[in-house]
Amino acid sequence: MAETGASPLPPTPPAHTPLSRAEHFVWLTARVLEQRRFVYHFLNGDDGDDGGADAVETALAAYRNDDEGYGHALEPDLRGPVSQPLHTAHALRVLDSIGRCGGQRVDRVCRYLTSVSTADGALPAIRPSQRGYPHAPFVPVVDDPPSELLATGPVVGLLHRNEVWHAWLFRATDFCWQAVDSLEKSHPYEVEAAVAFLDSAPDRPRAEAAADRLGRLVREQRLAALDPERLDAFPVASGYAPGEHHFPYDYAKTPGSLARAWFTDEEMARSLDFLADEQRKDGGWPVRWRAWAPGTALECRPMVTIEALRTLRAHGRAIG
Repeated sequence: MAETGASPLPPTPPAHTPLSRAEHFVWLTARVLEQRRFVYHFLNGDDGDDGGADAVETALAAYRNDDEGYGHALEPDLRGPVSQPLHTAHALRVLDSIGRCGGQRVDRVCRYLTSVSTADGALPAIRPSQRGYPHAPFVPVVDDPPSELLATGPVVGLLHRNEVWHAWLFRATDFCWQAVDSLEKSHPYEVEAAVAFLDSAPDRPRAEAAADRLGRLVREQRLAALDPERLDAFPVASGYAPGEHHFPYDYAKTPGSLARAWFTDEEMARSLDFLADEQRKDGGWPVRWRAWAPGTALECRPMVTIEALRTLRAHGRAIG
């Protein structure tokens, strides 16, 4: 019998498949939203049963505010109840992943995006309303935040991929083109945002040409760690956490991404091997960016775990 008052250790996850180990980790640590997403993506929640998508959308609705934006630490590095563009971008990614990025729900989101856009019609990452609530030190809050490709590109790309047409998209799309075309010195997260835009931009010849130029920039500036066994050869971007490298799979999340052409088959295979090997003994994947509070790291790991599994599966890797 255990000693009175002692905290029992969680059971060891079953050492079977990557998926079964990850499932144990998700049930042990994840928020309800990530639990619902895991069921939808990996436990037949999307196999002809619309209830899986309904359950995800219901869990996501808990983060929605009266202004039709999203808050309440949906993006864990921003705490507090207020709506922020980064939260809303995350919500759109969730809706896109379950085939619900359309209809009146997205029209309402677009009204929110219109209301928080800057003078040039695009999105800032963080609005001043975040002031007074905890937030990661690497996302500064300023009074007059500028438009950022980091915030705008993924949102515009998602809306175009889902054939959403709204007045907000016209100027926001123009902003993304201008931002991508002017990139000279960049960093991995900005490149990821550019890829998210280019993968779904309506002008495909222009997107392919821009992606080709961006891929050369990534290789010239060594923004992708092409050999996981020689990470010292690839610098970490200024302001990033020690060891916060980015790999080919971070840019080419699916084989159909324009970024896939940036890397050889061998480079892509090495990065996917590395991603598969990153699964920890507890069944989850690690967070590579800077951990600034214990709770945020715990909330982020199930999110990272789900994305790791989705990436491996998209590239044809067996997960269980």
